[in-house]
Parts: sequence; C-alpha cells; structure tokens
Amino acid sequence: MDGIDVGGGDRNHWWWALASATQFGWGIRSYAKGYAGDSRLMPLKAFAVASLFVGAAASASFGVLQAHGIHKVEDVMQVGANIRTRLGVPPRAQDKSST
Repeated sequence: MDGIDVGGGDRNHWWWALASATQFGWGIRSYAKGYAGDSRLMPLKAFAVASLFVGAAASASFGVLQAHGIHKVEDVMQVGANIRTRLGVPPRAQDKSST
C-alpha cells in the first residue's frame, strides 16, 4: 500500500464535492418525499435514504482530504505524527512483524 495515490491528480476535490452535494440533495429529497407505496418496503427505503446521507458525508470527507493535499496513506500517517508531536504524545512504535 505504500505510495498508492487515491483519488487521482490535482483539483479532483471538486468532483468529490459535487458527488457529496448530489447525494445530500437526493437524500433530502427522498426524506422530504416521505412514505409512498407498500409498507413492506419501508425498511429498504429508510436504509436507502440513510445510505445517501452516509455516502454524502464520506464524499465530503474525501473531498476535504483531497483539497488539503492529502493523497496518499503516508500523508495521513504524517498528519497523525504531527498531531501526536503537537500534543506531546510519544511517537508510536513501528510493528516490524506485520511486514
């Protein structure tokens, strides 16, 4: 997994923001529409609406990461190390047995 670039190149955060806004809008529309149809399908409809909101949150989070220049797993690990340093917490021990 070292060096894997997720999400493509520069300026892809706009696509993630568009996906998030679309999912969020579709979720609000579906929620506002409310109950329609057979009552046996209500759990499925509720799950679908909840999935839209969760997907919108995930897309927005990924877009924020992309916009801040975090493209690789190593970038996230570096951010975590910087946060630990600023909090005064000692660095995590590297587990050599997992490699």
